Amino acid sequence: MFLSPARVFAALNAVRPPEQASPVMGKAVVIGGSVAGLLAARVLSDHAESVVIIDRDDLHVSGERPGVPQGTQLHALLPGNFLQLEHLFSGFREQALAQGAIEAPPAARRSYLDGRLKVVVPDDADSLAGSRPLLEGLIRQQVLRLPNVKTVTARATGLVFDGAVTTGVRCDIGGVPGVESGDFVVDATGRSSRLSEWLEHAGWDRPRTRRMTVNLNYATALFRRRETNPDLTVVLALHSPRMSSDVAGAAFFAVEDGRWMAMMAGYGDSRPGRTAEDFVRRLRDQFPPEFGEVAGYEMLGDVQTYRHADSRRRDFHALKRFPARLVSVGDAVASFNPVYGQGITAAALHAACLSMYLRSRPDLGVPTRRFFALQKVVVDAAWSTSTSADLALPHVAGPYPRGYRISSWLSNQIVTATITDVTIARRFNEVVSMREHPRSLATPGVILGALRANRRAR
Repeated sequence: MFLSPARVFAALNAVRPPEQASPVMGKAVVIGGSVAGLLAARVLSDHAESVVIIDRDDLHVSGERPGVPQGTQLHALLPGNFLQLEHLFSGFREQALAQGAIEAPPAARRSYLDGRLKVVVPDDADSLAGSRPLLEGLIRQQVLRLPNVKTVTARATGLVFDGAVTTGVRCDIGGVPGVESGDFVVDATGRSSRLSEWLEHAGWDRPRTRRMTVNLNYATALFRRRETNPDLTVVLALHSPRMSSDVAGAAFFAVEDGRWMAMMAGYGDSRPGRTAEDFVRRLRDQFPPEFGEVAGYEMLGDVQTYRHADSRRRDFHALKRFPARLVSVGDAVASFNPVYGQGITAAALHAACLSMYLRSRPDLGVPTRRFFALQKVVVDAAWSTSTSADLALPHVAGPYPRGYRISSWLSNQIVTATITDVTIARRFNEVVSMREHPRSLATPGVILGALRANRRAR
């Protein structure tokens, strides 16, 4: 039965784990211990007798994972994502707080646009603040506690097929080749996924890869935090493209171990904050006073930089020929401009797609087209949200979708209205945190409300 994208989004955000396991397969194999891979393994644990996660890193070692190059950077756990993690892991909030995560209710979050303080949405969902190692580590702990989940430290080198069915993963374990057989395989190997090459090498079609060059540069630094329970735990400040600033935005979060984590981002040739002196100066000079206060604290360690060249997506959903018992999730399917903080939330929604697919008790002997159809709704939503904003950047050359000029003008009206109007800000937050589909912003009521709000503000 066809469902509109808005109804699919609503259904995915309402997905809960089944009350009791209902296996539809023997062993499932997940390639990659990323957040997307871990969440897929959590879903599979309800539908497989056993789950094996293959990763180059030893997932039982706590702390920052070497396989996450951007692991030292600031990561946003959007309210929508926090709610999904609460669904997947009972007591996630309490355990996160016990390990040092910081509560971030609406009153503790502050946001600026072009230097103007945005209105607070008092009934917005709560969130948590913490470093990527803490948040990912907590998810990993929860998954690895499951009795039917185990890990293999190895490098995946290809897939095994029996006719039109995927039957396992080829591995390199310390230089020794081997095969991890399975009844279902999930690729969660991130932006550098080689699934397209593996499919092509085995005679299958290669999915089209779409890219949008953004050339984002961002830098993150840690500062000592004096307040045990600060009034503000998450502060963001964005500069729209029309602002004459070489810094696109900045943010700082209260994180575990009595620290502030601050980030700045720039595009193209702008590479702000590569030295401690430059980082502190820009926080003080180009952003609201709260940023200068954080910059006045002791910096802990060096500034960590990262470059994100492009957003990309692989259109697995469009393939006419695809092997059965195989799906791809997370950044392996689509990775977006990280400024918008939707990566982890999208991965959680991919897991919800997998849950909906498996709970329908599908015929695993045929390609997983129902899964990819659900996932496409999520990918389309995140892709349109991030790329429509990126197209406004002066160094991004397109391609521009039909009607971009008018849609861009309307988007600017809605974003501007979030500064002063609670109703518009509430709807906008629901879309950004992927609790609602972007089409919910394209209604006459929202557009007229935004125009009225901006007229009142003037």
